[in-house]
Amino acid sequence: MTTVNVSDRSAHDLKADVVVLGTVDDSGSAALAAGQGLPRDAAAHVAAQLAALHATGKPEEVLTLAAVPSVAAPRVVLTGLGSATARTTSFDAEVLRRAAGAAVRSVKKAGRVVVALPASGVESVAAVAEGAALGAYHYRGIRGPVKASRAKGTKAAAKDEGVTTITVVTADARLKAVKAAATRAAVLADAKAYARDLVNTPPNVLFPQSFADSVKARNTAAKAKVTIKVLDEKALEKGGFGGIVGVGQGSVNPPRIVTLTWAPAGARHSVALVGKGITFDSGGLCIKPPASMLTMKSDMAGAAAVAATVFAAAELGLPVTVTGYLCLAENMPSGSAQRPGDVVTMRNGTTVEILDTDAEGRMVLGDGLVLAGEANPDAIVDIATLTGAQMVALGGRVAGIMANDDAFRDRVRAAADGSGEAAWPMPLPSDLRSQLESAVADLSHKGERWGGMLTAGLFLSEFVEEGTPWAHVDIAGPSFNEGAPYGYTPKGATGYGVATLLSLVEGYAG
Repeated sequence: MTTVNVSDRSAHDLKADVVVLGTVDDSGSAALAAGQGLPRDAAAHVAAQLAALHATGKPEEVLTLAAVPSVAAPRVVLTGLGSATARTTSFDAEVLRRAAGAAVRSVKKAGRVVVALPASGVESVAAVAEGAALGAYHYRGIRGPVKASRAKGTKAAAKDEGVTTITVVTADARLKAVKAAATRAAVLADAKAYARDLVNTPPNVLFPQSFADSVKARNTAAKAKVTIKVLDEKALEKGGFGGIVGVGQGSVNPPRIVTLTWAPAGARHSVALVGKGITFDSGGLCIKPPASMLTMKSDMAGAAAVAATVFAAAELGLPVTVTGYLCLAENMPSGSAQRPGDVVTMRNGTTVEILDTDAEGRMVLGDGLVLAGEANPDAIVDIATLTGAQMVALGGRVAGIMANDDAFRDRVRAAADGSGEAAWPMPLPSDLRSQLESAVADLSHKGERWGGMLTAGLFLSEFVEEGTPWAHVDIAGPSFNEGAPYGYTPKGATGYGVATLLSLVEGYAG
């Protein structure tokens, strides 16, 4: 876990491997942003370098300078904040997050990083701290032993352990709320890193039981413990969870539902979070084209976000009962796999006709939503990489939010907006409900192609008790970044949803 702290000392005096400063696009050329506090000779040197390098100060521009006069750190990293003047002291929180993240993401072989961007007040400091900590993420993967012959007497190359300490420079460093914001930033970044690690893990390593084992291991190492319960395939069959059992029956790795509960004494509100956890989605008998399977290890990103959020809530000691339901299965083709035309019975007794085994996420979520509702929470949110239609409608960076309650939908969206996770409200049109009618069961599990994100939401709404506020967040696009990294977002798993869900839970603590 990267340590995040704050300091009101001058950035150039602090001992560090790297100092991060901001630049702005001031009338077409780059200039140092406010808040850096450099001595005159250092500022003049940086300004000369900006001119010589034809820097722009635009977002995503990151430049590295060495041996800047009067700066204790051997390297200075300059990160663009976009259009502004050198006197501008107020920036949008997401601009600060991305600038800090892009800078730290570029850093190699540096343990201690000082970040001096225009940050005054809790919101700005929090944004800088979050962006920097999120930018420090690095997935180490699964590596074999390094075999390299070295000449006798030479030293082995130093291992890059990544950024271990981030110090945000701000005049408000002594404020209690600012210190708390730095602590929260570290917890949030660690939670997102856990979610990213889970999603990035190869599917032969992460399957339902090993996912459950990972959750148990993290809980063992945590200071604040959550209560964990695992339903195995026998318990799921006995409990009537026909949706998840049907999805998982084609795999040698049987399904699981893992329940994580943070229930502090005196909690007055409770929130249930339900995550889709398809650890690999081949499509089942309705098998996907090979190219479409390449990122299907990420089909459990919703469950990863839920697990990470519950642990973060516990780490922060939030006075809210938070229960996460991880609906874990592997969707594979085999002689025992579910068939199109099968009818299964869900946890609440609803019978469902299977039309397409590649629309499996809604089936595991349906059972999870029923289980969540049995605890009578104040609200339920499910989060899932559910439909390709979400990406058609909203692209790769914006999630879709549907709900049975407009006010609650707006509350979830506000939590997303304030966290820097883009989301957009989508409807649940009642006229599309007829597409889910079946001649042989209570429901068909899939509607027509057009409006597929919406009919999926309508299907899920069938498993939520009337009167319980519920929202569905489709993260098929923003959960996994197949393109180049940007801001604090790496290539691969993004950890989308953790910040939104944590902010939502914090709202119930307020």
